[in-house]
Amino acid sequence: MFASGDLPICTACGTQYDTSAYSLLKSCRICDDPRQYVPPTGQSFTSLNRMQGGYRNIWARDEEDGRIWAIWTEPRFAIGERALLLQTPGGNILWDLFAFLDKTTIDMIKTLGGLKAIVISHPHYYTTHLEWARIFDCPVYVSSEDQSWLNRSLTSPGVEGIERRTITKDTEEILPGVTTIKLGGHFPGSLVLHWDNKLFVADTLVTVPSALYHVDRLPGTASFTFFWSIPNMIPLPPSEIARMWKMLKPWRFTSTHGAFLGQDVYGRPGDQNDMRRRVLESMKIQVQAQGWLDHPFLTEVLDGEAEEPQKQKRENV
Repeated sequence: MFASGDLPICTACGTQYDTSAYSLLKSCRICDDPRQYVPPTGQSFTSLNRMQGGYRNIWARDEEDGRIWAIWTEPRFAIGERALLLQTPGGNILWDLFAFLDKTTIDMIKTLGGLKAIVISHPHYYTTHLEWARIFDCPVYVSSEDQSWLNRSLTSPGVEGIERRTITKDTEEILPGVTTIKLGGHFPGSLVLHWDNKLFVADTLVTVPSALYHVDRLPGTASFTFFWSIPNMIPLPPSEIARMWKMLKPWRFTSTHGAFLGQDVYGRPGDQNDMRRRVLESMKIQVQAQGWLDHPFLTEVLDGEAEEPQKQKRENV
């Protein structure tokens, strides 16, 4: 069933490699990168064929919008991210990927109408993308800045005719009304996806626990954080955060949808700017927490909103 069924997949991050010689593959270049990590037990590899029968993919329809489906693998494998299937008027888009694929998943996606495109936010989720693109006969989109992290070649056996498209512009419309926004940060080409006032953020914006209950929270409560390395907790500097905000500021959205199960955050009903405000507030909280109490970014405001008379400053940072 799988053209790449015997190719090695890193058990720590889910990246698939273009060699069948397991004995020659001593490390994973994604895990060796300081943004990721090698497990204490060392590097190990499996394959799609080996995984069959030991894993399954779970589906859940979004309670707020039935056009959105979350899909994830159990037991948890590698990073444990979810994919989101978006049923747009122009066709289905799969936002982000995980490594495991089986007949049940294939049948479910085909029942829902197949895929028009796969869009991947950053290299940690490239996983088995050529196999997905082959099976669903659709293009897969990645950022041009991150091409050096691709670990499978389009000249490999079994992937003839697959179209891997690179996103070169700051914003690109994939299907009508569905647009990638290149924010960078975590990786130079890290993407978010905008559709119908929803922002699919992967971990370009890292959704934090305090985002999920934001009613009457005290000032200084963050909804997001912004990292160069998420597992190793290396934050982005203020200059990069400010640049990311400049890219995101023109876009309107009332919900965000993160990389993992349970990371769906909705703004206050009737307040079209609540989620945008929470992103900006979270960025300011991080800048201040790093000791930049007088950084120019702290004067940034949403369009149409007055600057706060006095910047809130954090104590004991």
